[in-house]
Amino acid sequence: MKRINVTDIGQLRNELNKYRKGRKLDIRQFNQAARLAWLGKAVMMPLDPEDPDTRSFLVYLDHPDPFSGHFLNVDEDLVGHIFVLDAEQGQYLAEIVEQGVRERAALYQDLDRREFYFGKFYRPESEDPDQGR
Repeated sequence: MKRINVTDIGQLRNELNKYRKGRKLDIRQFNQAARLAWLGKAVMMPLDPEDPDTRSFLVYLDHPDPFSGHFLNVDEDLVGHIFVLDAEQGQYLAEIVEQGVRERAALYQDLDRREFYFGKFYRPESEDPDQGR
């Protein structure tokens, strides 16, 4: 754990400013976070909604469900923890969450309208295999 001497106000301000800016994820971690965000496994909120100068985000990435977890490789130090993400990557991650919601909703809407029966049991007469006899 990092110790900050309380009597050194300048160092305390510097540490607070670094904390408020958040951290950047490397490319591999950001891609993993984006995949989880697309799946709806990210919870995000502004670090300080009352301060217009603070644009970083608090981010929690949940573990993927067993089915999607079978296909995704996720670092254990990335999921199940809360961390402060910088403003730029946080904004992009929020956009990915929104995109994932829209695309998953469209998938379910298409599934609800899909007719499986006719695709499997109805064949037009031109495709009838007994037609040539």
